[in-house]
Amino acid sequence: MWLPLQAVCWRSKTFCRRSFVVVRNKCSRHRANASVCLYTQSAGLATQTCKALLYRKHGDPSQVVQLEDIDLPPLGSNDVLVKILAAPINPSDINMIQGTYAILPDLPAIGGNEGVAQVSEVGSQVKSLKAGDWVIPRDAGLGMWRTEAVLAEDDVISLPSNVPLLSAATLGVNPCTAFRMLSDFEDLRPGDSVIQNAANSGVGQAVIQIAAARGINTINVIRDRPEFTQLSDRLKAMGATHVIKEEALRRPEIKELFKICPKPKLALNGVGGKSATELLRHLKLGGSMVTYGGMARQPVTVPVSALIFKDVKVRGFWVTQWKRDHSKDGSAFRAMLDELCSLIQHGKLTAPACTEVNLQDYSSALNTAMQPFTSAKQVLIM
Repeated sequence: MWLPLQAVCWRSKTFCRRSFVVVRNKCSRHRANASVCLYTQSAGLATQTCKALLYRKHGDPSQVVQLEDIDLPPLGSNDVLVKILAAPINPSDINMIQGTYAILPDLPAIGGNEGVAQVSEVGSQVKSLKAGDWVIPRDAGLGMWRTEAVLAEDDVISLPSNVPLLSAATLGVNPCTAFRMLSDFEDLRPGDSVIQNAANSGVGQAVIQIAAARGINTINVIRDRPEFTQLSDRLKAMGATHVIKEEALRRPEIKELFKICPKPKLALNGVGGKSATELLRHLKLGGSMVTYGGMARQPVTVPVSALIFKDVKVRGFWVTQWKRDHSKDGSAFRAMLDELCSLIQHGKLTAPACTEVNLQDYSSALNTAMQPFTSAKQVLIM
């Protein structure tokens, strides 16, 4: 998600203790602060080096990200050696490299907060994983834009190996965000309605499909564009109930829509600015608007009338914080992933439109990911 605020790097143990891979020329591997030393001689590994996309300073990703060879650390007793299979380029990855995200790694750092890997080797004390398992990160900051990694067993969580590659690579952020927002803020029942902007985003597409699987109507707002009809048809094929242009939110015909579709209990805002204000106007009495992104880079303005006369609730959501809040008891994360994987296996949840890009072509992938109206998520294939 694109966030307009200048970020503050939180160095507290809560947010940085195990979150980020730090690349240093000389370091020791202390699991207490969970920095992963990548410049340590490897003992007993068939492959001693891997390729990784590093950035040594914040700035334009096309200028500061470089593909480099780095050494792998030894495999500890509670570690796993993994081969990264695929990793997407998300807006949060771009923000992190630019230095504008809410949390930032120490530099130099490896990019990529999301992806899927296959376990190649396990340490002697590893109990939950075995060679051949597919895994995804439990939290942001592991640095998934690389070919291999030695990670702590507790830093990853397994997936069924029969989940399609692109679905697995893009599972940990957008579908989890959509799942939690649909589950945690309003008691939604079959026949209820949700309205969302940025409906063609990765989160938006996941919202459409998860809501459809639950029998929930979705009113999906997208910006006007030359290919609006084709995009509308694609979203409806995923399960979208209604697809409308942003301008329609301010026109009288919106009243006609609510004659055939209940007013929404929940609004999901990934844009901010006027778009968010319009979502609020159409919430039913006592409904909630949840903001998870701010692509317009404009503040959310809440009409006084919506607060007083409709008693709407204005909330925020960040999936990274949710994961950290539930890190001590992994059952909630496990249950969510199991349900999402079941939807995928039954053909009810697909990956967003993706373009597979070889790791060597990372520069063009980064440039494409930063363009407006990008219709496909760039996924690095290792």
